Amino acid sequence: MRIRRPGKITDGLWRLGTEESCIYLLQGSKSSAIISGGMNYIIPEVLRQLQEFGIDEENIAHIIILHTHFDHVGVIPFFKRRRPHLTVYVSQKAGEVIANPKAIAVMNRYSALVTKKVIGENNNMALFDWMWRDDVEGERLSEGQTIDLGDLNIKILETPGHSSCSISAYVPQLQALFPSDAAAIPYKDEMLITANSNFTLYQQSLEKLAKLNVKILGADHYAHVIDAEAANYIGDSIAEARVCRNMLEDALRKEGSVDQAARAFFDDYYEKNPDYFLEPEILFGVYRQILKYLAENMAAGINDTRRE
Repeated sequence: MRIRRPGKITDGLWRLGTEESCIYLLQGSKSSAIISGGMNYIIPEVLRQLQEFGIDEENIAHIIILHTHFDHVGVIPFFKRRRPHLTVYVSQKAGEVIANPKAIAVMNRYSALVTKKVIGENNNMALFDWMWRDDVEGERLSEGQTIDLGDLNIKILETPGHSSCSISAYVPQLQALFPSDAAAIPYKDEMLITANSNFTLYQQSLEKLAKLNVKILGADHYAHVIDAEAANYIGDSIAEARVCRNMLEDALRKEGSVDQAARAFFDDYYEKNPDYFLEPEILFGVYRQILKYLAENMAAGINDTRRE
């Protein structure tokens, strides 16, 4: 079952933000953690939700970046500056990204574009110190490390493919998985595959996640998933990724080039889903990046064993 609205999921776990941009608050007996960073424009709503849900902001000691795409790091600088004691966690590669001035400039630019698309040009975001600068550093995480919250702990899994810096978080005590975009996005009644940087690694990461027992799946966009759908969600993502890869490779053969195939997919998808939160320029770039990887593999004669 897909739950679209933010709120309490179970004891010790809340979803915050908006429908299209989700972050999670995990409350342990010793401290609390924010999992993922969402879009910058959700900051006012998150502050309101913390008060409404009775969450003690002073107890938040950790904030985890699951990957560094702009739509997953938007609240990080604001909360780090507001609560300097917070420890920001990143993967090894993500740490390099947030230290790169060019990457920071892209994150800020894209955040501004999507903020304008979603909430309009006349907004109050100037009241919040949200932009990335050079003052936020991250403690590096790698496969198998854990963050101790007392009665709950967060296990880290490296899950590249959507991005090269992607990690996922798993809470064994709740059987709750937070894969960010390493699993399919639960958009409407679809499963949207975003294997942006490396489709093969994306599929391999899904196979790793499939070994976990999952009762709650906290996606970063559009819903969190519970009950039977949560238990089957990674397996369903594996199947959908296989279908998607086949379809994209067939499109490359038909259209003859990455740009033509990307334009065909983008035009069709955006015509059917104009309310998808990403700004058109960015969504087109996502399709182009996925197709570029597949085209290079096809040209090299590399066949993925997951194709059926």
